[in-house]
Amino acid sequence: MKKLLIAGATSGSGKTSVTLAILAALHKQYRIQPYKVGPDYVDTKFHSRITGRQSRNIDSFLVPDPQTLRQLFARDTSDVDLGLIEGVMGLYDGLGTDKDAHSTASIAKQLDVPVILVVNARSASTSVAAIVKGFMTFDPAVPIAGVVVNNVMSENHYQLIKGAIDRYVGLPVLGYLPFKKELALPSRQLGLVPDNELPEIDSKIAALGELATKHLDLDRLLALAGTSTAIENPQPLARQRVRLRLGIAQDDAFSFYYRDNLTALREAGVTLIPFSPIHDAKLPDVDALYLGGGYPEEFAEQLVANGTMKQSIRVFSEADKPIYAECGGLMYLGQQLRTADGTFEMVGIFNGDSQMTPRLKRFGYCQATPRTTTVIGDAGTVIYGHEFHHSVFTTHDNQLKPVLEMAKVRDGQTVATWTGGYQVRRTFASYLHVHFYQSRALFERLLQQLGAVRDATD
Repeated sequence: MKKLLIAGATSGSGKTSVTLAILAALHKQYRIQPYKVGPDYVDTKFHSRITGRQSRNIDSFLVPDPQTLRQLFARDTSDVDLGLIEGVMGLYDGLGTDKDAHSTASIAKQLDVPVILVVNARSASTSVAAIVKGFMTFDPAVPIAGVVVNNVMSENHYQLIKGAIDRYVGLPVLGYLPFKKELALPSRQLGLVPDNELPEIDSKIAALGELATKHLDLDRLLALAGTSTAIENPQPLARQRVRLRLGIAQDDAFSFYYRDNLTALREAGVTLIPFSPIHDAKLPDVDALYLGGGYPEEFAEQLVANGTMKQSIRVFSEADKPIYAECGGLMYLGQQLRTADGTFEMVGIFNGDSQMTPRLKRFGYCQATPRTTTVIGDAGTVIYGHEFHHSVFTTHDNQLKPVLEMAKVRDGQTVATWTGGYQVRRTFASYLHVHFYQSRALFERLLQQLGAVRDATD
Protein backbone atom coordinates (compact mmCIF):
# COMPACT_ATOMS: atom_id res chain seq x y z
CA MET A 1 0.00 0.00 0.00
CA LYS A 2 0.97 3.64 -0.31
CA LYS A 3 1.55 5.51 2.95
CA LEU A 4 1.37 9.13 4.08
CA LEU A 5 1.40 10.95 7.41
CA ILE A 6 -0.51 14.19 8.04
CA ALA A 7 1.28 16.21 10.73
CA GLY A 8 0.63 19.61 12.27
CA ALA A 9 3.20 22.29 12.94
CA THR A 10 1.42 22.71 16.29
CA SER A 11 -1.71 21.49 17.99
CA GLY A 12 -4.58 23.41 16.47
CA SER A 13 -2.96 23.67 13.03
CA GLY A 14 -5.87 21.75 11.55
CA LYS A 15 -4.34 18.33 10.93
CA THR A 16 -7.58 16.57 11.92
CA SER A 17 -9.65 18.67 9.52
CA VAL A 18 -7.13 18.11 6.73
CA THR A 19 -7.01 14.38 7.44
CA LEU A 20 -10.81 14.07 7.42
CA ALA A 21 -11.00 16.17 4.25
CA ILE A 22 -8.51 13.92 2.44
CA LEU A 23 -10.24 10.76 3.68
CA ALA A 24 -13.61 12.09 2.54
CA ALA A 25 -12.25 13.08 -0.87
CA LEU A 26 -10.47 9.77 -1.57
CA HIS A 27 -12.34 6.98 0.23
CA LYS A 28 -14.79 6.23 -2.60
CA GLN A 29 -11.96 5.80 -5.07
CA TYR A 30 -9.37 4.10 -2.85
CA ARG A 31 -9.37 1.54 -0.04
CA ILE A 32 -7.84 3.44 2.87
CA GLN A 33 -6.58 2.17 6.21
CA PRO A 34 -6.53 5.08 8.68
CA TYR A 35 -4.20 5.41 11.67
CA LYS A 36 -3.66 7.82 14.56
CA VAL A 37 -0.33 8.55 16.24
CA GLY A 38 -0.68 8.50 20.01
CA PRO A 39 -3.30 7.23 22.44
CA ASP A 40 -6.33 9.19 21.19
CA TYR A 41 -9.65 7.31 21.00
CA VAL A 42 -11.93 9.97 19.45
CA ASP A 43 -10.14 10.96 16.23
CA THR A 44 -10.01 7.29 15.24
CA LYS A 45 -13.82 7.11 15.38
CA PHE A 46 -14.04 9.86 12.74
CA HIS A 47 -11.52 8.00 10.55
CA SER A 48 -13.51 4.78 10.82
CA ARG A 49 -16.79 6.52 10.10
CA ILE A 50 -15.48 7.79 6.77
CA THR A 51 -13.51 4.80 5.53
CA GLY A 52 -15.52 1.89 6.91
CA ARG A 53 -12.26 0.41 8.29
CA GLN A 54 -11.37 0.50 11.98
CA SER A 55 -8.64 3.08 12.54
CA ARG A 56 -5.57 1.90 14.46
CA ASN A 57 -3.39 3.67 17.01
CA ILE A 58 0.36 3.84 16.40
CA ASP A 59 2.03 4.66 19.71
CA SER A 60 5.67 3.93 20.54
CA PHE A 61 5.25 4.54 24.28
CA LEU A 62 2.32 2.17 24.70
CA VAL A 63 4.00 -0.34 22.33
CA PRO A 64 7.73 0.13 22.97
CA ASP A 65 9.04 -2.67 20.73
CA PRO A 66 9.78 -1.20 17.25
CA GLN A 67 9.25 -4.48 15.41
CA THR A 68 5.85 -4.99 17.03
CA LEU A 69 4.84 -1.44 16.10
CA ARG A 70 5.85 -1.97 12.48
CA GLN A 71 3.85 -5.21 12.37
CA LEU A 72 0.78 -3.47 13.78
CA PHE A 73 1.08 -0.85 11.05
CA ALA A 74 1.50 -3.30 8.17
CA ARG A 75 -0.78 -6.17 9.26
CA ASP A 76 -3.87 -7.01 7.19
CA THR A 77 -3.21 -4.38 4.53
CA SER A 78 -2.94 -6.52 1.38
CA ASP A 79 -6.25 -5.11 0.15
CA VAL A 80 -5.39 -1.49 1.09
CA ASP A 81 -4.43 1.21 -1.43
CA LEU A 82 -3.42 3.92 1.04
CA GLY A 83 -2.41 3.95 4.69
CA LEU A 84 -3.11 7.46 5.99
CA ILE A 85 -1.75 8.39 9.42
CA GLU A 86 -2.90 11.40 11.41
CA GLY A 87 -0.21 12.76 13.73
CA VAL A 88 -0.54 14.00 17.29
CA MET A 89 0.12 17.52 18.63
CA GLY A 90 2.93 19.27 16.74
CA LEU A 91 5.32 17.25 14.58
CA TYR A 92 8.16 17.21 17.15
CA ASP A 93 6.05 17.22 20.33
CA GLY A 94 6.38 14.09 22.44
CA LEU A 95 7.34 13.17 25.98
CA GLY A 96 9.70 15.83 27.35
CA THR A 97 12.21 17.76 25.25
CA ASP A 98 13.53 14.83 23.20
CA LYS A 99 12.17 15.26 19.66
CA ASP A 100 12.30 11.48 19.19
CA ALA A 101 10.48 10.58 22.43
CA HIS A 102 7.21 9.19 21.02
CA SER A 103 6.56 12.17 18.74
CA THR A 104 4.90 12.14 15.34
CA ALA A 105 8.34 12.79 13.83
CA SER A 106 9.75 9.68 15.48
CA ILE A 107 6.93 7.55 14.06
CA ALA A 108 7.51 9.00 10.58
CA LYS A 109 11.18 7.99 10.76
CA GLN A 110 10.52 4.61 12.31
CA LEU A 111 7.91 3.63 9.70
CA ASP A 112 9.62 5.58 6.86
CA VAL A 113 6.44 7.48 6.03
CA PRO A 114 6.50 10.73 4.00
CA VAL A 115 5.09 13.65 6.00
CA ILE A 116 2.63 16.27 4.78
CA LEU A 117 2.99 19.26 7.10
CA VAL A 118 -0.17 21.25 7.90
CA VAL A 119 0.47 24.90 8.76
CA ASN A 120 -2.01 27.44 10.08
CA ALA A 121 -2.24 30.52 7.87
CA ARG A 122 -4.25 32.69 10.27
CA SER A 123 -2.69 36.17 10.59
CA ALA A 124 0.44 35.25 8.60
CA SER A 125 1.85 35.14 5.07
CA THR A 126 5.62 35.05 4.39
CA SER A 127 6.27 34.05 8.01
CA VAL A 128 4.72 30.67 7.20
CA ALA A 129 7.75 29.97 4.98
CA ALA A 130 10.05 30.52 7.97
CA ILE A 131 8.01 28.06 10.00
CA VAL A 132 8.19 25.43 7.26
CA LYS A 133 11.93 25.94 6.76
CA GLY A 134 12.52 25.62 10.48
CA PHE A 135 10.62 22.34 10.61
CA MET A 136 12.65 20.94 7.72
CA THR A 137 16.05 21.90 9.13
CA PHE A 138 15.27 20.96 12.74
CA ASP A 139 15.62 17.25 11.87
CA PRO A 140 16.59 16.59 8.24
CA ALA A 141 15.97 12.87 8.78
CA VAL A 142 12.21 13.47 9.01
CA PRO A 143 10.84 12.90 5.49
CA ILE A 144 8.77 16.08 5.07
CA ALA A 145 7.46 15.81 1.50
CA GLY A 146 4.91 18.59 1.15
CA VAL A 147 2.80 21.29 2.78
CA VAL A 148 -0.93 21.92 3.12
CA VAL A 149 -1.97 25.40 4.23
CA ASN A 150 -5.01 25.61 6.52
CA ASN A 151 -7.34 28.46 7.50
CA VAL A 152 -6.69 30.47 4.34
CA MET A 153 -8.78 33.62 4.07
CA SER A 154 -8.71 34.07 0.26
CA GLU A 155 -7.06 32.85 -2.92
CA ASN A 156 -4.73 35.86 -2.80
CA HIS A 157 -3.76 34.96 0.76
CA TYR A 158 -2.89 31.44 -0.35
CA GLN A 159 -0.81 32.65 -3.30
CA LEU A 160 1.25 34.88 -0.98
CA ILE A 161 2.02 31.94 1.30
CA LYS A 162 2.68 29.54 -1.55
CA GLY A 163 4.95 32.07 -3.24
CA ALA A 164 6.96 32.55 -0.05
CA ILE A 165 7.39 28.79 0.47
CA ASP A 166 8.37 28.35 -3.19
CA ARG A 167 10.89 31.17 -2.90
CA TYR A 168 12.52 30.42 0.43
CA VAL A 169 11.99 26.69 0.98
CA GLY A 170 11.27 24.92 -2.29
CA LEU A 171 8.95 22.33 -0.73
CA PRO A 172 5.87 21.27 -2.74
CA VAL A 173 2.77 23.19 -1.63
CA LEU A 174 -0.18 20.90 -2.25
CA GLY A 175 -2.99 23.40 -1.78
CA TYR A 176 -5.09 24.70 1.06
CA LEU A 177 -8.30 24.53 3.02
CA PRO A 178 -10.16 27.84 3.36
CA PHE A 179 -11.28 29.12 6.74
CA LYS A 180 -14.82 27.88 7.33
CA LYS A 181 -16.05 28.51 10.85
CA GLU A 182 -19.19 26.46 10.25
CA LEU A 183 -17.12 23.34 9.55
CA ALA A 184 -15.18 23.45 12.81
CA LEU A 185 -15.58 20.29 14.90
CA PRO A 186 -16.77 20.95 18.48
CA SER A 187 -14.62 19.95 21.44
CA ARG A 188 -15.11 19.23 25.12
CA GLN A 189 -12.96 18.07 28.04
CA LEU A 190 -11.25 15.09 26.33
CA GLY A 191 -10.87 16.58 22.83
CA LEU A 192 -13.35 16.38 19.97
CA VAL A 193 -16.95 15.48 20.68
CA PRO A 194 -17.36 11.90 19.35
CA ASP A 195 -18.88 11.53 15.91
CA ASN A 196 -21.96 9.64 17.10
CA GLU A 197 -23.02 12.65 19.19
CA LEU A 198 -22.94 15.10 16.25
CA PRO A 199 -26.14 14.96 14.17
CA GLU A 200 -24.65 17.05 11.32
CA ILE A 201 -21.27 15.35 11.19
CA ASP A 202 -21.80 13.56 7.86
CA SER A 203 -22.67 16.80 6.09
CA LYS A 204 -19.63 18.51 7.62
CA ILE A 205 -17.34 15.68 6.53
CA ALA A 206 -18.83 15.77 3.02
CA ALA A 207 -18.21 19.52 2.86
CA LEU A 208 -14.59 19.03 3.95
CA GLY A 209 -14.18 16.44 1.21
CA GLU A 210 -15.51 18.87 -1.37
CA LEU A 211 -13.04 21.51 -0.20
CA ALA A 212 -10.18 19.02 -0.49
CA THR A 213 -11.23 18.06 -4.01
CA LYS A 214 -11.40 21.70 -5.02
CA HIS A 215 -8.35 23.15 -3.31
CA LEU A 216 -5.85 20.30 -2.84
CA ASP A 217 -3.75 18.63 -5.54
CA LEU A 218 -4.73 15.10 -4.52
CA ASP A 219 -2.93 13.44 -7.42
CA ARG A 220 0.34 15.10 -6.47
CA LEU A 221 -0.27 14.23 -2.82
CA LEU A 222 -0.62 10.54 -3.70
CA ALA A 223 2.47 10.73 -5.88
CA LEU A 224 4.50 11.79 -2.82
CA ALA A 225 3.41 8.72 -0.83
CA GLY A 226 5.80 5.97 0.12
CA THR A 227 5.10 2.25 -0.13
CA SER A 228 4.67 -0.42 2.51
CA THR A 229 4.63 -4.22 2.32
CA ALA A 230 1.65 -5.94 3.94
CA ILE A 231 2.03 -8.50 6.71
CA GLU A 232 -0.62 -11.19 6.50
CA ASN A 233 -1.40 -13.76 9.21
CA PRO A 234 0.89 -12.20 11.83
CA GLN A 235 1.81 -14.17 14.92
CA PRO A 236 -0.98 -13.84 17.53
CA LEU A 237 -0.03 -12.01 20.69
CA ALA A 238 -1.02 -14.96 22.89
CA ARG A 239 1.02 -18.09 22.28
CA GLN A 240 -1.90 -20.42 23.01
CA ARG A 241 -5.60 -20.16 22.25
CA VAL A 242 -7.99 -19.95 25.16
CA ARG A 243 -11.70 -20.18 25.85
CA LEU A 244 -13.32 -17.12 27.42
CA ARG A 245 -16.66 -15.36 26.99
CA LEU A 246 -15.85 -11.70 27.66
CA GLY A 247 -18.64 -9.17 28.06
CA ILE A 248 -17.53 -5.78 26.70
CA ALA A 249 -19.38 -2.55 27.48
CA GLN A 250 -20.10 -0.77 24.21
CA ASP A 251 -22.49 2.16 23.88
CA ASP A 252 -22.40 5.96 23.93
CA ALA A 253 -21.01 5.99 27.48
CA PHE A 254 -18.28 3.36 26.93
CA SER A 255 -16.49 3.33 23.60
CA PHE A 256 -12.75 3.79 24.22
CA TYR A 257 -11.09 0.58 23.04
CA TYR A 258 -7.97 0.11 20.93
CA ARG A 259 -8.77 -1.88 17.80
CA ASP A 260 -5.57 -3.90 18.23
CA ASN A 261 -6.55 -4.85 21.79
CA LEU A 262 -9.83 -6.31 20.54
CA THR A 263 -8.00 -8.08 17.71
CA ALA A 264 -5.54 -9.61 20.20
CA LEU A 265 -8.43 -10.90 22.31
CA ARG A 266 -10.24 -12.45 19.33
CA GLU A 267 -7.05 -14.05 17.97
CA ALA A 268 -6.46 -15.57 21.39
CA GLY A 269 -9.83 -17.30 21.15
CA VAL A 270 -11.82 -14.88 23.31
CA THR A 271 -15.47 -14.43 22.33
CA LEU A 272 -16.35 -10.74 22.72
CA ILE A 273 -19.99 -10.23 23.69
CA PRO A 274 -21.08 -6.55 23.61
CA PHE A 275 -23.53 -5.21 26.15
CA SER A 276 -24.86 -1.74 26.94
CA PRO A 277 -24.87 -0.37 30.50
CA ILE A 278 -27.31 2.26 29.22
CA HIS A 279 -29.85 0.12 27.36
CA ASP A 280 -29.58 -3.55 28.41
CA ALA A 281 -31.53 -4.78 31.44
CA LYS A 282 -28.88 -7.26 32.55
CA LEU A 283 -25.55 -8.79 31.67
CA PRO A 284 -25.24 -11.46 28.99
CA ASP A 285 -23.98 -14.94 29.88
CA VAL A 286 -20.24 -14.29 30.17
CA ASP A 287 -17.19 -15.36 32.19
CA ALA A 288 -15.67 -11.89 32.70
CA LEU A 289 -16.30 -8.19 31.96
CA TYR A 290 -14.28 -5.46 30.23
CA LEU A 291 -15.43 -1.85 30.77
CA GLY A 292 -13.41 0.63 28.75
CA GLY A 293 -13.26 4.39 28.97
CA GLY A 294 -15.69 6.87 27.54
CA TYR A 295 -18.05 9.55 28.78
CA PRO A 296 -20.15 8.19 31.67
CA GLU A 297 -20.55 11.77 32.92
CA GLU A 298 -22.34 12.74 29.70
CA PHE A 299 -24.81 9.86 30.08
CA ALA A 300 -25.06 9.71 33.86
CA GLU A 301 -28.85 10.05 33.92
CA GLN A 302 -29.29 7.06 31.59
CA LEU A 303 -26.75 4.99 33.53
CA VAL A 304 -28.32 5.71 36.91
CA ALA A 305 -31.79 4.98 35.55
CA ASN A 306 -30.78 1.45 34.52
CA GLY A 307 -30.94 -0.04 37.99
CA THR A 308 -31.25 -3.65 36.84
CA MET A 309 -27.94 -3.44 34.94
CA LYS A 310 -26.16 -1.91 37.93
CA GLN A 311 -27.50 -4.71 40.11
CA SER A 312 -26.47 -7.33 37.55
CA ILE A 313 -22.89 -6.04 37.54
CA ARG A 314 -22.81 -5.84 41.33
CA VAL A 315 -23.99 -9.44 41.66
CA PHE A 316 -21.40 -10.48 39.04
CA SER A 317 -18.60 -8.94 41.12
CA GLU A 318 -19.93 -10.34 44.40
CA ALA A 319 -19.85 -13.81 42.82
CA ASP A 320 -16.07 -13.32 42.55
CA LYS A 321 -16.12 -13.14 38.76
CA PRO A 322 -13.41 -10.99 37.12
CA ILE A 323 -13.99 -7.43 35.91
CA TYR A 324 -11.36 -5.23 34.24
CA ALA A 325 -12.21 -1.51 33.91
CA GLU A 326 -10.41 1.56 32.60
CA CYS A 327 -11.11 5.22 33.43
CA GLY A 328 -14.83 5.63 32.66
CA GLY A 329 -15.27 2.10 33.94
CA LEU A 330 -13.79 3.15 37.31
CA MET A 331 -16.21 6.08 37.49
CA TYR A 332 -19.15 3.77 36.77
CA LEU A 333 -18.16 1.12 39.33
CA GLY A 334 -17.89 3.55 42.25
CA GLN A 335 -20.68 4.64 44.60
CA GLN A 336 -21.50 8.02 43.08
CA LEU A 337 -20.60 10.23 40.13
CA ARG A 338 -20.80 13.96 40.79
CA THR A 339 -21.12 16.37 37.88
CA ALA A 340 -22.29 19.94 37.41
CA ASP A 341 -25.78 18.51 36.83
CA GLY A 342 -25.99 16.65 40.13
CA THR A 343 -25.01 13.49 41.97
CA PHE A 344 -25.72 10.11 40.37
CA GLU A 345 -25.76 6.71 42.03
CA MET A 346 -23.48 4.30 40.19
CA VAL A 347 -22.84 0.54 40.57
CA GLY A 348 -21.30 0.68 44.06
CA ILE A 349 -18.61 -1.99 43.90
CA PHE A 350 -15.92 0.45 45.05
CA ASN A 351 -16.54 2.45 48.22
CA GLY A 352 -15.65 5.79 46.69
CA ASP A 353 -16.98 8.59 44.51
CA SER A 354 -15.93 10.27 41.25
CA GLN A 355 -16.06 14.05 41.02
CA MET A 356 -15.83 15.89 37.69
CA THR A 357 -13.25 18.71 37.72
CA PRO A 358 -13.05 21.86 35.58
CA ARG A 359 -9.46 21.14 34.56
CA LEU A 360 -7.51 18.07 33.58
CA LYS A 361 -6.30 16.16 36.64
CA ARG A 362 -3.99 13.79 34.81
CA PHE A 363 -2.77 13.95 31.25
CA GLY A 364 -0.18 11.91 29.41
CA TYR A 365 2.01 8.85 29.47
CA CYS A 366 2.82 7.13 32.74
CA GLN A 367 4.09 3.90 34.26
CA ALA A 368 2.16 1.79 36.75
CA THR A 369 3.58 -0.81 39.13
CA PRO A 370 1.12 -3.02 41.04
CA ARG A 371 1.76 -3.27 44.78
CA THR A 372 0.14 -6.70 44.85
CA THR A 373 -1.32 -9.24 42.44
CA THR A 374 -4.05 -7.55 40.40
CA VAL A 375 -6.17 -8.39 37.38
CA ILE A 376 -3.91 -6.23 35.20
CA GLY A 377 -0.56 -7.54 36.50
CA ASP A 378 1.48 -9.07 39.27
CA ALA A 379 3.31 -7.13 41.97
CA GLY A 380 6.39 -5.38 40.61
CA THR A 381 5.35 -5.57 36.95
CA VAL A 382 5.95 -2.31 35.06
CA ILE A 383 2.92 -1.41 32.95
CA TYR A 384 3.00 1.36 30.32
CA GLY A 385 -0.14 3.38 29.83
CA HIS A 386 -1.68 6.81 29.79
CA GLU A 387 -4.16 8.80 31.84
CA PHE A 388 -6.43 11.57 30.53
CA HIS A 389 -9.31 12.56 32.78
CA HIS A 390 -11.30 15.49 34.14
CA SER A 391 -12.29 13.76 37.36
CA VAL A 392 -10.90 12.49 40.65
CA PHE A 393 -11.83 9.33 42.52
CA THR A 394 -12.00 9.66 46.31
CA THR A 395 -12.40 6.72 48.68
CA HIS A 396 -14.78 6.85 51.65
CA ASP A 397 -12.56 5.06 54.17
CA ASN A 398 -9.22 3.34 54.65
CA GLN A 399 -10.56 -0.08 53.69
CA LEU A 400 -10.20 0.70 49.96
CA LYS A 401 -6.52 1.31 49.25
CA PRO A 402 -4.77 2.08 45.93
CA VAL A 403 -3.02 -0.91 44.40
CA LEU A 404 -0.87 0.88 41.79
CA GLU A 405 2.25 3.01 42.19
CA MET A 406 2.14 5.56 39.37
CA ALA A 407 5.01 7.59 37.89
CA LYS A 408 5.63 10.01 35.05
CA VAL A 409 9.16 9.82 33.68
CA ARG A 410 10.33 12.58 31.35
CA ASP A 411 13.79 13.14 29.89
CA GLY A 412 15.10 10.34 32.09
CA GLN A 413 13.80 11.84 35.34
CA THR A 414 10.74 11.00 37.43
CA VAL A 415 8.76 14.24 37.50
CA ALA A 416 5.61 13.05 39.30
CA THR A 417 4.41 10.13 41.40
CA TRP A 418 0.97 9.21 42.70
CA THR A 419 -1.14 6.19 43.53
CA GLY A 420 -4.23 4.80 41.84
CA GLY A 421 -6.19 1.74 40.86
CA TYR A 422 -8.41 -0.34 43.11
CA GLN A 423 -9.31 -3.98 43.40
CA VAL A 424 -12.20 -5.57 45.29
CA ARG A 425 -12.41 -9.34 45.01
CA ARG A 426 -11.58 -9.89 41.31
CA THR A 427 -12.86 -6.49 40.17
CA PHE A 428 -10.07 -4.11 39.14
CA ALA A 429 -10.47 -0.52 37.92
CA SER A 430 -8.14 2.43 37.42
CA TYR A 431 -7.73 5.57 35.33
CA LEU A 432 -4.97 3.81 33.36
CA HIS A 433 -5.50 3.06 29.65
CA VAL A 434 -3.36 0.13 28.47
CA HIS A 435 -2.33 -1.27 25.08
CA PHE A 436 -2.03 -5.06 25.28
CA TYR A 437 0.72 -5.27 22.63
CA GLN A 438 3.25 -3.70 25.01
CA SER A 439 3.98 -7.15 26.42
CA ARG A 440 3.03 -10.73 25.56
CA ALA A 441 3.57 -11.69 29.21
CA LEU A 442 1.22 -8.97 30.43
CA PHE A 443 -1.49 -9.98 27.95
CA GLU A 444 -1.27 -13.67 28.77
CA ARG A 445 -1.36 -12.88 32.49
CA LEU A 446 -4.47 -10.73 31.93
CA LEU A 447 -6.18 -13.60 30.11
CA GLN A 448 -5.35 -15.88 33.02
CA GLN A 449 -6.70 -13.40 35.55
CA LEU A 450 -9.91 -13.02 33.52
CA GLY A 451 -10.47 -16.74 33.88
CA ALA A 452 -9.45 -17.90 30.41
CA VAL A 453 -8.63 -21.58 30.07
CA ARG A 454 -6.49 -23.18 27.41
CA ASP A 455 -8.55 -24.38 24.47
CA ALA A 456 -8.29 -28.17 24.44
CA THR A 457 -8.84 -28.15 20.67
CA ASP A 458 -5.70 -26.08 20.12
